[in-house]
Amino acid sequence: MTDCKLIPARRVETEFSDQHSRFITNAAPAFSVAQAQEFIACIKDKYPDASHHVPVYIIGHGSATIAHCSDDGEPSGTAGRPALAVLQGSGLGDIVVVITRYFGGTKLGTGGLVRAYSDSMRMVLEAMPRAKKVATTTIMFVVPYALFEPSKLMVNNHEGLIVDQIFGADVTMTVRLINKHLDSFKSRMVDLTHGQIDFITIEARENTIMPLRNKKR
Repeated sequence: MTDCKLIPARRVETEFSDQHSRFITNAAPAFSVAQAQEFIACIKDKYPDASHHVPVYIIGHGSATIAHCSDDGEPSGTAGRPALAVLQGSGLGDIVVVITRYFGGTKLGTGGLVRAYSDSMRMVLEAMPRAKKVATTTIMFVVPYALFEPSKLMVNNHEGLIVDQIFGADVTMTVRLINKHLDSFKSRMVDLTHGQIDFITIEARENTIMPLRNKKR
């Protein structure tokens, strides 16, 4: 899956303490600088009395990325840059992270701060489920009850997601599919139903978060 663009599957928060200082790390998917900045502002509002809010984000993947970090008042090079270095080594893109520190009264020193912020980033990355960013199309179609289970299997075999299913005289299914699998899925469904099927396009998205399959993360 060399073309897979890994992103966070959802928002995650972790916390640890070092020399009585609390480090609270929040991470989430972000597909633009504006979304990243909005998340950073949200975390600052959530912890308004914290000593520091160190922001780190990578928007995009590969060579087409925007990377940003700040020390937010910590000694230069002890917070944002080491955290960004850990994040860049993860292979993730379209991600924003804010490491919030409550000073505990004991100075950690330059080396201690680098370790604390690096460990904060590693901890949240370890806790974070991965997903992939893909272009998708959501379609709706109707199948008879006799073909409901085979249709579900067809969706699964094409890495699709069943968004909704309505049981009436027949079953109305709403399915989200990765665009590269869309034509194959439709063709197989036409074969399965002997041509007795119509597809209605509900929505097309360029940036869809699709959970990874058959992987822990």
